[in-house]
Amino acid sequence: MRILGINALFHDPAAALVVDGRIVAAAEEERFSRRKHGKRPVPFAAWELPLSSAAWCLRHAGLTPADLDAVGYSYDPSLARPAPELGLDDPWDHLRQTYAREAPGFLAEALPGLDPAKVRFVPHHVAHAASAGLATPYPDSAVLVLDGRGECASHLAGRYAGGTLDVLATQVLPQSLGLVYEELTEHLGFLRSSDEYKVMALAAYGKPRFLTELREHVHATDDGGFRAHAVPWAALTEPREPGQEWTQDHADLAASTQACLEELLLELTRWLHGRTGAESLALAGGVALNCVANSRIAVEGPFRRVWVQPAAGDAGTALGAALHLAAAHGRAAAPMEGADLGRGWSDEELRGWLEQARVPYERPPDIAVAVAEELARDGIVAWFQGRSEYGPRALGHRSLLAHPGRAENLERLNHVKGREEFRPVAPMVLADRAADVFEGPLPSPYMLFVHGVARPWRARIPAVVHVDGTARIQTVDPAREPLVARMLAAFEQRTGLPVVVNTSLNTAGRPMVDDPRDALECFGSAPVDLLAIGPYAVRRGRAYAGGKETP
Repeated sequence: MRILGINALFHDPAAALVVDGRIVAAAEEERFSRRKHGKRPVPFAAWELPLSSAAWCLRHAGLTPADLDAVGYSYDPSLARPAPELGLDDPWDHLRQTYAREAPGFLAEALPGLDPAKVRFVPHHVAHAASAGLATPYPDSAVLVLDGRGECASHLAGRYAGGTLDVLATQVLPQSLGLVYEELTEHLGFLRSSDEYKVMALAAYGKPRFLTELREHVHATDDGGFRAHAVPWAALTEPREPGQEWTQDHADLAASTQACLEELLLELTRWLHGRTGAESLALAGGVALNCVANSRIAVEGPFRRVWVQPAAGDAGTALGAALHLAAAHGRAAAPMEGADLGRGWSDEELRGWLEQARVPYERPPDIAVAVAEELARDGIVAWFQGRSEYGPRALGHRSLLAHPGRAENLERLNHVKGREEFRPVAPMVLADRAADVFEGPLPSPYMLFVHGVARPWRARIPAVVHVDGTARIQTVDPAREPLVARMLAAFEQRTGLPVVVNTSLNTAGRPMVDDPRDALECFGSAPVDLLAIGPYAVRRGRAYAGGKETP
């Protein structure tokens, strides 16, 4: 059973391929088009399909569109209602619905050989739920979905048992936690439906002094739902203009909204646990990318295990739509083993790219050791290895690496990337060393929780310690990521530190690096000391001083 999943309507267009329940490939269109988030979530862009990512998924598997048994489109226009009826100020939403209804024909035209009758509409939040509940390593899990909006709701709570979803609660629009957080993002001068993670980072600099006022507008109900709408932001603080310096009021409003969100999520998880009695919870939807809230759910919530879909945002609905249709046809889903589901290149192909670019390079005996040595010398390394990640986190395949023991490396990396000064960077650590340094949910392979940094370590790895004493860590399993694990071990041998700084390989406003050309362009335009691309090393001094190639 060969099923292609498509997310296209709002933002983060993506494609995913599932064959007999096994995830074969998944990629976001932004990695091909080089447009952050693929497109803006406006009705006039709803027609844009993830054509490059869909075509790549098929090529990767050696399939043609005619070979597909089904295509899942992660939105069902038959469930939608006019925006005014939903209390939404979206006068052109009808255009979005028209594009959705015509999606089968658009897809058949874009993918020659595809029978439009094979396209199936999958409800948006069901696709989100399937991306987590059918991909989690813990079968028969409760599932919680929260985002900005779907067809007419913003939330789904339910349980998977035997591959079948039992929906227990939904929340009808305009009540939406995701939209509330988007409104705050815009009020604070950031790009809505894009920069919500910046608000989460800014919250650490504030105090929740507006929490009482916010609770009047954002709170749980007793039926598994909530109220989250019409927050009077301007009555709480003055809006911030884009590019303007933030004030303590802005940080306090971010902290207050973050605290209110966390309280509400805890209430929803307790209600869901009471209805299901499940030991495991799977999370998806854009709100599930809020790693601070995820940690409170894991630590204070009633579930024994919490698993978050690495591509929890709308990109993940492409995978969820495919998994949902596979389950509907009796194909049990195999657990998601990792997020490295995108493009990759052989050593020979990478060498061809380097030679075509006429860049001096070398092939050290072990690239992991060469990188560890460069990091120990306080160099910054662009790390391009294996298949690219699906989702917004750099997980050791498309990363910028640095020494965590130099406090100034936070400012240095933010300068390299062109980011705001309050943005933190993350640590990666071997799974068996994580408990020595960090306090929180372990393992954490997808960087979707925050952890307290043990006090004895805060002064030793200051570059990765956020202002509130936390870090968003990635734990590395040597069996799953042997190259990264070898680099971490070699770095610890040289420095005594089991941690390396890991942030995404990109610059501000650009998608994460995906192919070799992207890597070479990023290396050429940013002050990075070494590019580790496959087994090859490109050093800045040699690359820009006419050095000779070394096979």
